[in-house]
Amino acid sequence: MKILVTGSSGLVGRALVSALAGAGHTVCRLVRPESAAGEGSKDGFAVAWNPTTGELGGAGVGADAVVNLAGASIAEGRWSTRRKELLRASRIDTTRALINALAKMNVRPSVLVSASAIGFYGDRGDEMLTEESKPGTDFLAALTQVWEAEALKAEALGIRIVLARFGVILARQGGALPKMLTPFKLGAGGRLGSGKQWMSWVTLEDVIGALRMTVENNSARGAINIVAPQAVQNSEFTQILARAVHRPALFPAPSIALRFALGEMADALLLSSQRVVPQRLEKLGYRFLRPDLTSALAAILAKS
Repeated sequence: MKILVTGSSGLVGRALVSALAGAGHTVCRLVRPESAAGEGSKDGFAVAWNPTTGELGGAGVGADAVVNLAGASIAEGRWSTRRKELLRASRIDTTRALINALAKMNVRPSVLVSASAIGFYGDRGDEMLTEESKPGTDFLAALTQVWEAEALKAEALGIRIVLARFGVILARQGGALPKMLTPFKLGAGGRLGSGKQWMSWVTLEDVIGALRMTVENNSARGAINIVAPQAVQNSEFTQILARAVHRPALFPAPSIALRFALGEMADALLLSSQRVVPQRLEKLGYRFLRPDLTSALAAILAKS
């Protein structure tokens, strides 16, 4: 298959491009024109595109599938008004430009897999959340709803749409885990807030496996939760992580301190509770490589 990928320089993008190329697919990484010249040494081919106008290089023509992973990091910096504008534009505007580019193609790809997040559900306590659960009402939930709505517009073009709602992605080389590890290595790790909030996690390995399935399986469509089947509360996650690095977990971070340091982002990313289950992914027959947190962390940390 010929597969276009946006956001190919991110944690998921790099791993996905490598996996797809290794499986024999032709991968086209959509990159800004000023970046294309320096992208030749990586897996796949760099194809210039302008996410502001939607202008796409000719090498992107004839694609069978598109994976849209574009979006500025949600956890990099406080959510100032300016930062929120960047988070919206890098997701909503970029997805809109991509759909416009696909609309101009005479022969369109059969599937668009577009990134989303379990932030869609907001703070939900102990509620078990499936793809049919209602959305939340905070900033991240509102952003995700509009982001998904933009991607769904490609259905009018006859394209199958998958909305990949990622949980907390665990990987040694990036994402949330390295930041979580730092205080534990210093002997200062502990639960966040009450520790009762549910964390829906997934390994990078399973993210890539799930994305490949959604591209290849014509039955995959609509929202799909990409999380491991066993969510854990933050207090349990903390204890398992501490054991994995042979350090104590004695220093809890009070909610008030997290809010003072991070503002609104603390509630959305660290203190909110999302007990999400991968209902549709399991119905599609996906078999998780790392369904258990203890073994998942052991495998990830063993690679260091």
